[in-house]
Order: sequence, then C-alpha cells, then structure tokens
Amino acid sequence: EIMKTTALLPVAAEPGAQRMGLTHFALSVGSERHVDELTQRLANDGYPVLDGPRRTGDGYYESVVLDPDGNRVEIAAS
Repeated sequence: EIMKTTALLPVAAEPGAQRMGLTHFALSVGSERHVDELTQRLANDGYPVLDGPRRTGDGYYESVVLDPDGNRVEIAAS
C-alpha cells in the first residue's frame, strides 16, 4: 500500500539526500544486462544516475537513479 497526505508540510532536502525514514526503492531486474540497459535508458531520458552500474561489497550488481521526486531508485541484479 502506498499512501500520501496533504496534511503535512514537505521537508526541504536535496534530491537524493540520505534521510530518516524511506531511503530508497529497490527493484530487481534479473540480470546485469538488464541493469545496464535500464540505467542507460533512464539516463538517456534525463534521470540523474547517482551511482553505478557497479558490483557492491555485498555482491549485488546495481545502479542508483533519482525518480522525478528525488527518491533514490536502486536497480539491482544479484
């Protein structure tokens, strides 16, 4: 379930900033090739790529892209 409210004032933060609460969404796309392709497609469409694609210390292959609201979206394959 995803909900929203208009009763609270937004907190100003730099796009992609680390903060308390929700820090990112993660999507597994099944393969390193799919991570590369989706990351490139999003970059070509103007979405900021913050990191990767790369292999992380915990063994995942991933990239991090910002969505239009400045949320981090992790695109991963294990």
